[in-house]
Amino acid sequence: MSIDAGLFARSEGKCELCEHSENLQMYLVSSTRSDIENKIVVCNTCFDQLHGTSAMDSNHWRCLTSSMWSTVPAVQVVAWRMLNKLLSEGWPQDLLDMLYLDDDTLAWAKEGAPSQDEIADAVVHKDSNGNILQQGDTVVLIKDLDVKGGGFTAKRGTAVRNIALVENNPNQIEGRVNGQQIVILTQYTKKST
Repeated sequence: MSIDAGLFARSEGKCELCEHSENLQMYLVSSTRSDIENKIVVCNTCFDQLHGTSAMDSNHWRCLTSSMWSTVPAVQVVAWRMLNKLLSEGWPQDLLDMLYLDDDTLAWAKEGAPSQDEIADAVVHKDSNGNILQQGDTVVLIKDLDVKGGGFTAKRGTAVRNIALVENNPNQIEGRVNGQQIVILTQYTKKST
């Protein structure tokens, strides 16, 4: 999708969220509005994570500490939505406490955004250090674990690749150790980087 000249000028040729200047494209903030004020310029990384086509990298969104102060309402809306989406990380709450949106912009931000109850109900898997685990991550065991029914002990330091998250239970993941699929408690894992 090409970027309108006025939109490109407003963004000064940079992503309006993280300020990267390569691989820019237009992002439509809301399908109910059609003017230029409903669009922002974003980089591929922001675009893919906004659409959910790539894994959420919470550290990338620390860029919101500056972009949330934009004078462009559409940028403020996206910043508010992303901060709410990342609340389980802890640091976004401080930014949300500081962020002021006028009544119209706040109402727009809440359109189509998940409710606070839906966010609170979302299951988040975290390792022993509080790092969020995602489907397909690699973790390392931080303790020897007796595998019930397996007849072996999964040793400390064992890498478990391509983990699966146990739905509706934030304390459990599944992974293959010694060729056998097992359930592992997240408190005994450390995310591998």
